[in-house]
Amino acid sequence: MLDIRNAGEHVKDAVSFHLPFGLHIDLPMIDLGSVQWFGTEIPLRLQVTKFMVLELVAAVLMILIFIPLAWRLRGGRSPRGRLTNFFEAVLEFIRNEVARPAIGSHDADRFLPFLWTVFFFVLFCNLLGLIPWAGSPTGSLSVTAALACLTFLTVIGAGMRQFGPIRFWLGLVPQMELPAAMAVVLKPMLFAIEVLGLLIKHSVLAVRLMANMFAGHLVLAVILGFIAAVADLWTILWLGVTLMSILGQVALNMLELFVAFLQAYIFTFLAALFIGISVHQH
Repeated sequence: MLDIRNAGEHVKDAVSFHLPFGLHIDLPMIDLGSVQWFGTEIPLRLQVTKFMVLELVAAVLMILIFIPLAWRLRGGRSPRGRLTNFFEAVLEFIRNEVARPAIGSHDADRFLPFLWTVFFFVLFCNLLGLIPWAGSPTGSLSVTAALACLTFLTVIGAGMRQFGPIRFWLGLVPQMELPAAMAVVLKPMLFAIEVLGLLIKHSVLAVRLMANMFAGHLVLAVILGFIAAVADLWTILWLGVTLMSILGQVALNMLELFVAFLQAYIFTFLAALFIGISVHQH
């Protein structure tokens, strides 16, 4: 039974799936052998978690949807069906309204595979959180941090490929005509500020996605917990709270459905914007 005081535990990662009627599916721990460290044998084990499984589900769904779609489009055949047309429309939207305006028509198409993958992976992970007894991997900082790190590496790699490693890092400092004495002091400071800003922007990219998804599911868990909180009180009170909680759940799930698309769009848009800034330095 859901306890409001521990609602946060129900939206975090776990080592098992908690299903109705007290059914639990424990996830395995994989033994990877051991390593020697200064004469001490250290066992290596990998604990499979709920979010790992859900991320794998999201990846498999993407493979099942987009590989057949790519084969159809490559063969010159038009997509058929509402779902297929929906995905094609989203792909074109990301290309025409996100990637090309943010990066530029000349360079955008090189980064489309990354942006498309990020958008749909985040979207599918968000949508999995709307399935009862599942969860949203993007509500975990470890997942969003990994996505932000991939974006950071893409941004840095794109800039260094465009300008070369040395020119890219030197180009972080704006061109200014300064006396030599001032340049020696100010330019290293500006360089440090720009590098710090680059790290902060991608850190915020991870935190804002995690915070939005975690907070939304936490609110849903708390509202659902009201039913259990008054279960031992008057029946009429329990019926009233149950009805209002269910109505609130339905309304907030509609909002969470919108937020799932919105957060995937914002993450992809900011990733495209950072790439565009990297390949078009001032």
